[in-house]
Amino acid sequence: MKAFRPAGVLLFCLSIGGSAISPAAHAAGVEEAVKPVQEAPLFRVFLKDGTTLVSYGELARVGDRVVFSMPTSASMDNPSLHLVDIAADRVDWARTTTYAESARATRYLETRAETDYTILTTNIAQALNDVATTTDPAKRLGIVERARRRLAEWPPTHYNYKQSDVRQMLGMLDEVIADLRVATGAQRFDLNLVAIADAPPAVEPLLPTPGPQEIIEQTLSAASLTDSPAERTSLLAVAVAAIDRDAAFLPVVWAEEARASASAAIARELEIDRVYRRLETETLRLANDRARAADVRGVQQLLARVKASDEALGGYRPDEVNAIVAVVQERLDAARRLRLERDRWAIRLPELRAYREAMSGPLQRFTRLRTALEDIKGLTGSGPEALGAILKVAADIQKVADGIHPPDELRDLHSLVMSATLLAQNAAKLRREAALTGDMARAWDASSAAAGALMLSDRVRTEMQSAFRLPQLPR
Repeated sequence: MKAFRPAGVLLFCLSIGGSAISPAAHAAGVEEAVKPVQEAPLFRVFLKDGTTLVSYGELARVGDRVVFSMPTSASMDNPSLHLVDIAADRVDWARTTTYAESARATRYLETRAETDYTILTTNIAQALNDVATTTDPAKRLGIVERARRRLAEWPPTHYNYKQSDVRQMLGMLDEVIADLRVATGAQRFDLNLVAIADAPPAVEPLLPTPGPQEIIEQTLSAASLTDSPAERTSLLAVAVAAIDRDAAFLPVVWAEEARASASAAIARELEIDRVYRRLETETLRLANDRARAADVRGVQQLLARVKASDEALGGYRPDEVNAIVAVVQERLDAARRLRLERDRWAIRLPELRAYREAMSGPLQRFTRLRTALEDIKGLTGSGPEALGAILKVAADIQKVADGIHPPDELRDLHSLVMSATLLAQNAAKLRREAALTGDMARAWDASSAAAGALMLSDRVRTEMQSAFRLPQLPR
């Protein structure tokens, strides 16, 4: 049986990538190996037309949209960023995903790989040191097998950094494991150890950091891709500002042509906005007027007019047009409801008029009681003639009202008439009682009843007028 020398294995494993060092030295070197990273990685969004847009950091796919931060300045130390939102079906996802993986791998290898590898070898070294200080053969075997498994699983999750070095360490650990299994007396060995599988190579080479001209070109490209007019205008304005800012670094002819094109596009967007705002203002004004007039056909004509106007303008603002159509459709529904209400009112109008004619005499008589009721309310004095008149008129009104069947629309109004006459009767009775007994409290009760009768009388008059007013839309 071979003699097991963990110290020798330790020195070999740690010297593969450089000079042999102790676990303590490895731990001390972890902090030194960390590289400060401040900038975010640059990703690329590949479009189906073959062009690309730069994404500063990871992009996000939300439903059928893609959102990412695009740099609008050439300096990547502290770049100006603009949030871009484009349709997901414009993106070549295979190339975009592959490029993102390549970018992540490159960034990892440049920043964290050496630190993580140092931590790995430190842990392996510590495991082998533990083997050297352990006398139980089974425990020693378990320690090395765990270290070997961790070592084998490391490259695929770390972009195969120093894979060849890890392979050599695995070969040495396999020999150690074989010796330790012999030491434990095992007759059969399980050789199904974790193997290293090569990760597929990156197929999208990383593109260089874009310069001022490419940044501006991509800003203009993003402006042509976005569905939002406001976003499009904003990106165009950013491109014009970038051309002015970086003029010294741009081809003169290209800069002049690009600036003129972007400025013209901005002017066109603003003019389109103005035309569509005018269409919205005029359409909604007419829709409100026609809905208030219950002009159903007139509102329907506006829907056709909006669609025709949009087509004539080139269909540049689908969201704005959809919003206008939604409001006009709501006004159309209101016009239809109002027309139905007015038709019902017109059909019911003869019955309403019959009720008004039947109640006109009693209500006029009640109106003539107003002065007497005001006297009771104000405690200014009420003679027997006035009180008698109130009682008689109230009784006559109740008698007439009891024999009338009001239409459904005026049932509440009819109840108000009955309540008003009842309060007037109570006011007269209470005032007579107060006068006979000299009870001031009863006089105040009479005052309250008279005030209620007067208030309900006013409501009767107002609601009677409303019942004969053409139905209107609420303000």
